[in-house]
Amino acid sequence: MRPDRLTNAAQQALADAQSAALAASHPEVTALHVLQALAEDRNGPAASIIQRAGADAARLSQLAKAELSRLPTTSSGAGTPGRELMELLARAEKERTSLGDQYVSSEHLLLAIADLNTKAKDALGALALDRRRLLDAVKAIRKASGVETITDQDAESGFEALKKYGIDLTEKAQQGKLDPVIGRDEEIRRCVQVLSRRTKNNPVLIGEPGVGKTAIAEGLALRIVNGDCP
Repeated sequence: MRPDRLTNAAQQALADAQSAALAASHPEVTALHVLQALAEDRNGPAASIIQRAGADAARLSQLAKAELSRLPTTSSGAGTPGRELMELLARAEKERTSLGDQYVSSEHLLLAIADLNTKAKDALGALALDRRRLLDAVKAIRKASGVETITDQDAESGFEALKKYGIDLTEKAQQGKLDPVIGRDEEIRRCVQVLSRRTKNNPVLIGEPGVGKTAIAEGLALRIVNGDCP
């Protein structure tokens, strides 16, 4: 498959997979190498899909590494693209067509792995990940990111940008990870008033470090979770 038919994330995953095969002196690049490369990139789109599907990317990476350690090695000609990788890429191309995308992405690689009878599929199965769950996660992430189809090679970089670079305080509040906020009722109430406006509804918290800006945001998150907001 030509590199210009792959997204940047997919190209990087395949390059990392080949590098891993070479470093371990494995004769061929397999679906396991690709899966391990996808799961190991904690900030990559595949890791987000795995997490959205209810599994841990770090754990999946460990499972893939354990299986890779059992593969035979060679003293020459390591890291060549073999039949398994070719089948994986062909299946990924079918996934691309099915989703109406212009480029093969790391999403398609992950879905293809879940659809081929390989040790990589077994690793996914160990975490109860199948194609249906992964596809549901792909669709959910695309919907949340406002992306219907992949139309350029860098499209995946925008997936779940808020989750990558921000902190979901309401999620932390739901999990009981935020302490109660005391003495900030007036500031929190003012934030709620601004957020409730039809226009000009973006409150900005300004102040020196340590004056309690984060506490106000956490207090607002706690109120949202407790249903104490309009």
